[in-house]
Amino acid sequence: MEILETIRAIASRDALPDKGAYTRLLERTITALEHEKADARPPDSTGLSGGLVRLDKRLPTLVLPDLHGRTDFFRGVLESPFAAGETVAAAIGSGSLQMLCLGDGFHSERRGKKRWIRAFEEYTHGFRKREAMDEEMTESLSLMEMVMECKCAFRDRFHFLKGNHENILNEEGNGNHAFRKFSYEGEMVREYVTAFYGQDFLELYALFEKRLPLFVVGGTFLASHSEPYRFYAEEELVEARIRSEVTLGLTWTGNDEASDGSVGAMLDAYLPGVPGAVYLGGHRPVPETYLLRAGNRYVQIHNPEREIVALVPADRPFDPDADIKEL
Repeated sequence: MEILETIRAIASRDALPDKGAYTRLLERTITALEHEKADARPPDSTGLSGGLVRLDKRLPTLVLPDLHGRTDFFRGVLESPFAAGETVAAAIGSGSLQMLCLGDGFHSERRGKKRWIRAFEEYTHGFRKREAMDEEMTESLSLMEMVMECKCAFRDRFHFLKGNHENILNEEGNGNHAFRKFSYEGEMVREYVTAFYGQDFLELYALFEKRLPLFVVGGTFLASHSEPYRFYAEEELVEARIRSEVTLGLTWTGNDEASDGSVGAMLDAYLPGVPGAVYLGGHRPVPETYLLRAGNRYVQIHNPEREIVALVPADRPFDPDADIKEL
């Protein structure tokens, strides 16, 4: 399958992506994101696709947690068998499966802690030497290159949500917070991309991030990168690009920070009467394969140490024990 060949080629490359080819892919992906089918992604007041996605309720949905540069994980998912001898990629292509990624493509985080410390030394010397940072950026850019190729190939059967790490400008505001954990990751990435890919590329990539959706309604589940900070009406979700508090509340809400009842209110409003409906998210790591929160109605699936996926069936309620698996 052509898309798998493309994904494998990206995964096997040990060099940074070519700026020209990546720029063209960014432009194609932005166009795809701006003009999705209106019934699946209603347009906002600017006429571009808004922040809410309605999935095809007839299809099962494969949900991937935070990716953080894990190219082998992403490739492995697409290569995995799905049904009747089809790979996951083939099943998405044939229309029997859809895929949702919960965001956070950049920054290796804890997996790359030692590398981030070395990269900080490179940063403080103006990247005159940059072996560690080259490795980090090769992973992150390559992972998102795979994501963009899938979006262009599969269109309405593949969605990648904006997470809190989709902030290449490292801006404070517009629903974002500047990011640092083991070093100055957000600022280091911004400086690196500006220095070696250019300001125009940086701004184009930021535009791609701002065109990503934030919230998904499936047949039996809802999803966003983080737990919802409060209840959000449909009009707020569609207009999320110009409502920074919505972006912030769906990407940065930590454990125990959400308003009481926010998950239940969202489920009751968007999936009324659906038995066993759940809200899926990532953002904060879980100790095993999943963690139940909000009265067991919020299922958190981000374990950065393990390759966890959730397959949400279309014909029955989601069962975390049966439907969350490790590759």
